[in-house]
Amino acid sequence: MSTYGKMLLGIGLVWVTQLYAADYPLPEPAVKTDFPRPDDAKTNLGRLLFYDKILSGNRNISCATCHHALTATGDGWSLSVGEGGLGLGVARNTGQGLNEIHARVPRNAPPVFNLGAASFDTLFADGRVQADAGQPSGFKTPAGDDLPTGILENVLAAQAMFPVTSGTEMAGQSGENDIANLSAVNDFNGVWQLLAERLRSVPEYVALFQQSFPEVHGAADITYAHAANAIAAFEGTAWRCDNSRFDQYLRGRQDVLSAQEKRGVKLFYGKADCAQCHSGTFQTDGDFHAIAMPQIGPGKGDNLPGYTDGLDDFGRERVTKKREDRFKFRTPSLRMVEWTGPWGHDGAYNSLEGVVRHHLNATAALKSYDTRQAVLPLRPDLSALDFVVQNDPARRKSIAAASEIQPIALDDREVADLMAFLFSLTDHRCTDLRRDVPQRVPSGLTIAD
Repeated sequence: MSTYGKMLLGIGLVWVTQLYAADYPLPEPAVKTDFPRPDDAKTNLGRLLFYDKILSGNRNISCATCHHALTATGDGWSLSVGEGGLGLGVARNTGQGLNEIHARVPRNAPPVFNLGAASFDTLFADGRVQADAGQPSGFKTPAGDDLPTGILENVLAAQAMFPVTSGTEMAGQSGENDIANLSAVNDFNGVWQLLAERLRSVPEYVALFQQSFPEVHGAADITYAHAANAIAAFEGTAWRCDNSRFDQYLRGRQDVLSAQEKRGVKLFYGKADCAQCHSGTFQTDGDFHAIAMPQIGPGKGDNLPGYTDGLDDFGRERVTKKREDRFKFRTPSLRMVEWTGPWGHDGAYNSLEGVVRHHLNATAALKSYDTRQAVLPLRPDLSALDFVVQNDPARRKSIAAASEIQPIALDDREVADLMAFLFSLTDHRCTDLRRDVPQRVPSGLTIAD
């Protein structure tokens, strides 16, 4: 190449560097060591347990009901239809007669993509399950010192201990079964013991636990904590999705992103200020922020002063008991975000562009929120609670006052560029997950109905 040609190339490289320079550094790409080494026996066991209704009080719902492979590890609803419902995904209804659900799950079912990565040390929207070396079990959870010690392998396994203890999610209502009765009085160990006894009674499961855990020599050695470890192994292995085009771009392939997507990268890590919270390899700082997200649904039992209906959700304050944490929720990872709607801790937005635009002027978006965006099954007695908080000016004012994010002006083209970047976070190996659904489970129960 001539000297003149080299000079032009150098000028071009400088221009590209300046064009795509960002206020925040681009993250490091994911690597194998970010994830635990796959264990085929444990992963296979976890896959079966994840889809088996034997882990629910009334044997009518599994982990997969709200986190199914066919619904992008979520369920498609703003607020999940848990124990007592019938069907899968947005075809799921609220049940019939004596078996109908008593209440919706008050938050959106979060996606499970990449949660096996070591950088995820806090789970649930309010962070109530968190790795903590100062705790006897190694984790800070609602169970306190009742959580088993020396068994749980990671925070994803610790998280798997809790949906089975929730009456709305998997245990059922008091009076319906022994597990539900124990759940109603927060007897975590009692619930886990009864579930372990169920698993011990299935010879195929006993053999699978023996293959997966060296310390399990017979049925009597099986604990629910072993089941939680297996479920976490399945989730962390099957739903590792770290080969999007953006991942490839971070690994040095400059050609995999279009010019529009690269403009979106620059906006995301610069002018749009997204990386202030959506930082790191998986686009989350793991922290908690108040962003004036509309509150829909039955809430978590909290009450603002002057109210007694329990329809508010104070988010992180529920865990820390600190007033300054009110209305803060954990920053979600943006990997596979194209597929993980509805978006928001309560699924308030059924459009990815809608939730992006919410971030550009959060308090204004809260005030003008269109309730038709919520994806909720119609049942009059439950639907009456859907927008009580959102339609109350005083409550909206409290949510808005807590917001941390400032308005940012982007024109329509810039929003389109930002959306293009978000679509580049999709790992297309994880858009068809039919392979992860077993044809049968050892209990003999149906997988989906």
